Amino acid sequence: MRSRADKLARLVSLVKLQLRLSEWQLAHLRQQEKSLQDEQEWLVGALNEGKPPAGSSSESIARRLNRTSVGARAVQAHALQQLDRVRAESRRVKQFEEVAKAALADKLREAEKRSLEEIAGTSLTVREWTPRPASRNKT
Repeated sequence: MRSRADKLARLVSLVKLQLRLSEWQLAHLRQQEKSLQDEQEWLVGALNEGKPPAGSSSESIARRLNRTSVGARAVQAHALQQLDRVRAESRRVKQFEEVAKAALADKLREAEKRSLEEIAGTSLTVREWTPRPASRNKT
């Protein structure tokens, strides 16, 4: 049967993995956000030059810029939510680590207590089996 400390250690490990996944998702969202911002900059530059790329009109570029802007705002909002989630999970990991640390300390204290009890028990047993010197009462 696993001890409470072992179970909590496994739980901490799982929560840390969850945090790493959330951090990876946030990094992915930030990367998407950057790509959309780069695309917006390119589209604005294409509109400002007055010479749209071959096969594009200013109207099509403006529509694409609009879609990109909407997408960038959506990704940014999602990234903010993900950042909040990462912060909450980080706090959760710290809380679980504290609980696991306390449980491990309890487990170690209990093991030490049992060990001391065994030593004390052995010591008592040895004293019981050791012959005692006869008392020398001079009367």
